[in-house]
Amino acid sequence: MARLATFIDAAYANRLARDTFGIWIDYRKFGNRIHETIVANTAEPLDLLRTYYYDCLPYQGDPPTPEQAGRVGRARRFFAVLRDLPSFTVREGRIVFRGHDSEGRPIFEQKGVDLLLGLDFALLSAKHQITHAAVVSGDSDLIPAFETAQQEGIKTWLIHGPPSSYASDLWQKADERFLLTQEFMASTARAGS
Repeated sequence: MARLATFIDAAYANRLARDTFGIWIDYRKFGNRIHETIVANTAEPLDLLRTYYYDCLPYQGDPPTPEQAGRVGRARRFFAVLRDLPSFTVREGRIVFRGHDSEGRPIFEQKGVDLLLGLDFALLSAKHQITHAAVVSGDSDLIPAFETAQQEGIKTWLIHGPPSSYASDLWQKADERFLLTQEFMASTARAGS
């Protein structure tokens, strides 16, 4: 039986949704629409194994400010809602404070998100638990996971925004590509966005 797993880099998806399409994503709708899109472009029935969502809790100092604690609490509640969705897994990296930029704004960096996504992608491929993989990301750090999956006979899809939003070598590595459009994204928007 043909089976799909979808891997979502939330920082990438959220940035595209906000900056390019002006929406907030309903991830249940988003995952379902990706599955429907790939099924429509595949000549065989395709079950969904799982949708994997990769993100970090917001930065929180020690001790946290009330604003930081509120942001972290909201993110935890959001992750809990996602975890309750059928066939949905939330994987968390961590956020690290890296100082301030030349204008005094804080610099934060996600750690572990790409590694978790790449490991899950490669392991599911190597264990032949999937036959198709959809990856929502623009990061060339995922190329080794794409190569591993392809060596195992997995059909790889890159789900992406405009060319400025992804590494061209990642785009070239994918077997198939799907450009996120305003129409597609509007169909996945949270109510009220």
